Parts: sequence; C-alpha cells; structure tokens
Amino acid sequence: MSDTQTLIENRPPSVAALFLERVAATPDAEAYRHPVPPASGQGPDDWKSLSWGQAAERVYAIAAGLIELGIQPEQRVALASSTRVEWILADLGVMCAGGATTTVYPQTNADESAFILSDSESRVLIAEDAAQLAKAVEKRAELPALTKVVVIDPAGVESGDWVLTLAELEERGTAYLEQHPQLIKERVGAITKDQLATLIYTSGTTGRPKGVRLPHDNWAYMAKAIAATGLISGADVQYLWLPLAHVFGKVLTSGQIEVGHVTAVDGRVDKIIENLPVVRPTYMAAVPRIFEKVYNGVAAKAREGGAAKYKIFQWAAEVAREYAKAAQDNFRRTGTASVPFGLATRHKVADTLVYGKLREAFGGRLRACVSGASALAPEIGYFFAGAGIHILEGYGLTETSAASFINPGEAYRTGTVGKPLPGTEVRIADDGEILLRGPGIMEGYHQQADKTAEVLESDGWFHTGDIGELSPDGYLRITDRKKDLIKTSGGKYVAPAEVEGQFKAVCPYVSNILVHGADRNYCTALIALDELALADWAEENGLAGRSYAEIVAAPQTVEMVEGYVRELNAGLQKWQTIKKFRLLPRDLDVEHGEITPSLKLKRPVVEREYKHLIDEMYAGTREA
Repeated sequence: MSDTQTLIENRPPSVAALFLERVAATPDAEAYRHPVPPASGQGPDDWKSLSWGQAAERVYAIAAGLIELGIQPEQRVALASSTRVEWILADLGVMCAGGATTTVYPQTNADESAFILSDSESRVLIAEDAAQLAKAVEKRAELPALTKVVVIDPAGVESGDWVLTLAELEERGTAYLEQHPQLIKERVGAITKDQLATLIYTSGTTGRPKGVRLPHDNWAYMAKAIAATGLISGADVQYLWLPLAHVFGKVLTSGQIEVGHVTAVDGRVDKIIENLPVVRPTYMAAVPRIFEKVYNGVAAKAREGGAAKYKIFQWAAEVAREYAKAAQDNFRRTGTASVPFGLATRHKVADTLVYGKLREAFGGRLRACVSGASALAPEIGYFFAGAGIHILEGYGLTETSAASFINPGEAYRTGTVGKPLPGTEVRIADDGEILLRGPGIMEGYHQQADKTAEVLESDGWFHTGDIGELSPDGYLRITDRKKDLIKTSGGKYVAPAEVEGQFKAVCPYVSNILVHGADRNYCTALIALDELALADWAEENGLAGRSYAEIVAAPQTVEMVEGYVRELNAGLQKWQTIKKFRLLPRDLDVEHGEITPSLKLKRPVVEREYKHLIDEMYAGTREA
C-alpha cells in the first residue's frame, strides 16, 4: 500500500478529530486572518490573526454553548452568514458538539430560508446580523423546531429568551466547560464516520432545493485527499472569499486544517482587488466569473489607454496564450515546460509590459489559483497561464463534497479538470455521462429516498449529470451538463457552455450569456453586459451619463456586440453559430433567481423570464 493510500485509509472519523489534532500539534501557529474595519469607518481595514490555540478556545466555547442549549449528535444547527472567520469557528463548533451544520446563503429570501430551516428540522440558527434574524422572526410561526437564534453581529439586535448573541453563547459555553472540562474531547471522540456533519441545500433550477447529506467521513476524506495531492503545504497563505454556504468554499476549510496553513477570510467580493496586495496569498480558489471579470477589466483598461496601449495588450494576450499552449504541450511530451527561443523572447518583453503588473495586482506571490463550480473558457485560462497566474481547474458537485478532480500542479492542462483525487473512481457511461464512486460521495438527499435512488446506484456509483471524456492518461474534460445539451431541429448536438465560454474569451464586455437552440433550426443568444466595463466604453462612444438599459438599447452597442459575435462564429461549426442575439436590459443576478450564489446560470429561469425575446428571434421562421 502506498503512503498516500495509507494516509487516506487511516483517516480519523471526522474533521472535528483532525481539528483537535491540529490544535495539539501547532497551538501557537497562525491559523486565520480576518479584517477589522476602522472605528471611524474610513481608511483601510486592520487585519487581525488567530492562532490555532486561540481559534480552539472560541470553537470549544461555541460547541459547549450549543451542548448547553441541548444540541444532541446529528441535530441540525443552521448557519446563515456571509464568509467571515466566525462562520468557520461556528461550523467547527457545531461539528465539535457532534451536531450537523445546515448552510444557508445570506441572499436566500425569507420563504426559502424558512423551507430549509423547516425541512432540516434545525434546532438553532446562527444568523449573521439583524437582517438574517429578521427572516427567522418573520417566519417564526412556521418553525416550531427552532428553539434559539444566535446572532454574530449584535448591532441593532436585542437578545432575550429566543435570541442571544454569539458572544453570550461563548460566555455560556466557557462557563459550562469549567464544570465539564472533558466535554469536547468526549463529544468528538464519540463521533462516528457515518454520522451527519453537514446538510447543504442545492440551489435547484426548478422546484424546492434538495438537502444533500454529507457525513463526517466525507470531510475527513477530503482533508486527507487534498493534502495527498501535494498542492498545498503548511507554508501556504490562502485567501478565502468564496461563499462558505457553498460546498466549494466549505471544502477549503478541511484541507487547511489537515496541513495547518494560514487562511485569510473575507467574503466581501467588492474588497478582493483591495485585499489581494495586503494578504499576498500563495493560493486562492475562485469561480470562473472572477477570472473573466479580471480579464475584461484589464482589457477595458488597456482600451481606455488608447489604440497603442490596447494593441500592446492584444499582442501580449496572444503571446501569453501561445506560450501557455507550447509550454503545456511540451510538458506533456517531455516533462519540461520549455518553449522555442523566439517565443520565450517575446514572452519576456510581454512580461515586462503587461504580465508583471497583473501578478502584482494578485499580491505578487500567487503560486496557483483553483477554479471550480463551472467551466473556465480555455482562452482565458491560457491567457492567465501565460501571464504566470496558473489556474488549476477542478471539478465536483455538492453531492461529491466538492472536490472530485483537480489539475496536478505543474502538469496541469488548461481546458481539463485534471485527474481524480486519490481514492476517487471514475468511469464514463455509454451515453457519455460521468459516474463517480468513492469516500466523497454523499449519503443521499435528506428525506428524499426516491430522488437519491435516481442518482446513486446500490454499488456506490453516483450519476453526475455531466457529460465528459477521459484522456488515455486520465485527464477529464467536461463537455456539458447532460440536461443542458442542445439538439437542434436538424439533429445536431450543441454544447451551450462551450460556445458561451468561447464568447467570454472574445468579448471583454460580456457578463453573462445564454445560448438557446433546442429543437430549433439555428442557435440564438441572450447576452448581458458587464456594467462597469460597459460604462467606460459608453463614455468613449458618446453614451456617457446614460443608464445601463439605455446604453444596451443604443444601436452602436448592438453593433459593437455584433462584431464580437461574428468573431465568435468564425471559429465555430456552422450549426453552432449564433444567428441572432438580444442584449438584456439588465445583468442577471442572484436576487432574481437567474444565477446561483456560486454564479452558475439557471437556464430554465432565464429562458422563462426572457421568453418574449427568444420568441422574437425565431418569429417568422419555419421550424423543421
């Protein structure tokens, strides 16, 4: 048995046990950094640190406080908060109490929050602030199982019989621990690997979300398997901003506990650009939309600098892509990422002019980024790779505890999601669907045995619903969601995500795009533009001061996008080309339910919302 297999197979039953081990091993090492806004409200944030020992004091106090409130093993404690250090401490507190965390996105409305709290039978809700508390108060009559609400940020909150602050919970827990000093060790020691640890509700595109049951063993396996890839070490600094209510954000906390590196935590997306040079991370995870926004922002800034500057950027972008493709191809063949001398010379010049500044914007120490949740357009991936920002695409679902595949460090291949994590099996079904089996697979859907049986076979194989192909040496490429594949009326198959990704690499002003064409005789697209990038373009094109809706309705905007659509079509098969498009009067957003909190497109919702525009694009055509 290899060292890796031994490491994974001899894993403890829970991440709670791993946390106790980590605290015992490195109590004084830095664990978390978090921002504290200045008292005046003006100026930069002050970043504070918690050692593993200090974090443990708070985690154990939260755990004991929950036990004192009556939380028993596997009973649910809901957590409705944005990404902040208290989210991690609370989640660890729930796990160390033997309970199970139900994650709730802070953007979730009162109705859906009430459904999740009710369906999960959550006994306690840990709410971020007065706004999250208000949702529970509004629906209190529908939540008889909810005995307490604990509020992290007490501003504007009155505590009482039903509500207490996190500080008060910790005080109660500390006092309880004085009377029962062995309490946490006993609770964690009693956790079994098949005991429920987390309940995550998938943001379904239709109907109510399903609760995915993830036992403690899923997270213990993830911690050991991520460490076994060798991609992270105790010397790393991670910048964590992803929603922790989402499985992708949550899994990053498990790997960190195993290797013991520093994590800087701040979920404010509008602070990413400001935080990166301060945190100076060595790695971070993100969704493709973030890389698209950075790319579009750099391209738009270059365009603002005049024709010469934009021409330099375009040249440097092409050199980056050429360099990355050559380096990856050569590494595949020979094991070294060397490139021809002429290309290396051009790359060096481009590095001085463009890439160096881009790396500095990311903090200057970034070794790699991990991208997941949806597909990254390969042309954008190659651009960043050539610029020295290595994006390792990975793949997984809520039902597989997030990480099933990851690109292997230096040997990464843009356009693929890499190889399976140690201990995970994969096979491709006859219809191209990706099937997975291993210790990361969910127990099932909460109280929905019929839905579980639809995706989980008795021998452990999980049906992902994604279509993909494996290379001879084990790299997986995702081609599309099984249910999202378009079959035109002419019988041709189109993978919309592939076309959409290519358009994002071509057009620096796009925010979201949906390709439509199922049972139609040609493909069309609904396109939403990026408001910030568009405002700069509008100023240069006589549309300054207009609203977003007015700008997208202007003929010159339609003409500009039409040029990018023609550029896209030039590289597509005839049946994939976009024959008509419509610009949306606003960008798609989470609030309208058109994209998920992890920024994935909800196709049925968008197609319903803009049915009139789709019908307009096919009006007067005869469908075969």
